[in-house]
Amino acid sequence: MLKTLVSGDTPRSPILLAILIVILICLAFAPFLFPGVRSVDTAARICIFIVLVASYDLLLGYGGIVSFAHTMFFGLGAYGVALASTDMGRGFDALLVGSVAGAGLAALLALVIGLFSLRVRAIFFAMITLAVASAVAVLVSQLSTLTGGEDGLSFKIPRALGPAFKFMDGELFGVKANGKLLKYYLVFISCFVLFLLMLRVVNSPFGRVLQAIRENDFRAEAIGYRVVHYRVAATCLSAAIAALAGALYAVWLRYVGPDTTLSMEIMIDILLMVVIGGMGTMYGAVIGATLFVLAQNYLQNVLSLAGESVATLPLLPDLLNADRWLLWLGVLFILSVYFFPTGIVGRLRGK
Repeated sequence: MLKTLVSGDTPRSPILLAILIVILICLAFAPFLFPGVRSVDTAARICIFIVLVASYDLLLGYGGIVSFAHTMFFGLGAYGVALASTDMGRGFDALLVGSVAGAGLAALLALVIGLFSLRVRAIFFAMITLAVASAVAVLVSQLSTLTGGEDGLSFKIPRALGPAFKFMDGELFGVKANGKLLKYYLVFISCFVLFLLMLRVVNSPFGRVLQAIRENDFRAEAIGYRVVHYRVAATCLSAAIAALAGALYAVWLRYVGPDTTLSMEIMIDILLMVVIGGMGTMYGAVIGATLFVLAQNYLQNVLSLAGESVATLPLLPDLLNADRWLLWLGVLFILSVYFFPTGIVGRLRGK
């Protein structure tokens, strides 16, 4: 049953299997295990970034395609939902139309970029995607009448997904049975289905060809595979899934802006998550996104407690100051790359 669910791509490590089960249980029951606004928000972000990072790993880890436009696709999905909800009202039809339109536009833009750019060397393709992503980010910031500019857009979601909606009287296992709980499970289930879909793709004949192209594109071309076609298809699929992740992110936040979806900082974070978790392994996205989002949200608290515990010692309180969390995040990244050169999943699998 498990092997069928994950398309035959089992963890192949008892430690990795245990970690993945723990993460799945924690995310599946987060509102009940970790009640509180911040913890549930962190769990939702982990779900969304798992999908976003996995979609980028489909490009980089499986296809060997370096792109800096992934946040652009992420943003297209988010703005699609925001604009549709603004124009059509707070119905589920607006969410559906916005998500589909954002994913379709992302796939179309990826198709255009891919057809014109994927025939060149990898570094040139990466630079082209960076230029296009930067241009789109500037365009979104300038079109303030449509996109809200730097301030972004706040919009209303269906009432059934709001905290005022009660789907049953009282509480459910100590948690308010309201629309926010429904919204979390909309995000969780959608992300779970998208992740399983990507697992199916990378373990299909299409995924095997992608890996062959990554290893040696000249040999793949020589035995009859149209390398450019496969790369373009992978780029379009990755872009569409990233846009759907962006749509879910917009629904969760009820807000979209350049800083939340289109910034280069998010692109760097995605790269870090892929490297930490392990490239070419969908499970690496799960590990990398979970660790990184938890560090972003709770490393300051950990440092604050550590600083208080060594307050009487010289120098250490300054080093463990909560304001230096980015420094320690960088240190943790360097250590993870040094001790896990193939990523955490690669190391656990003995690679």
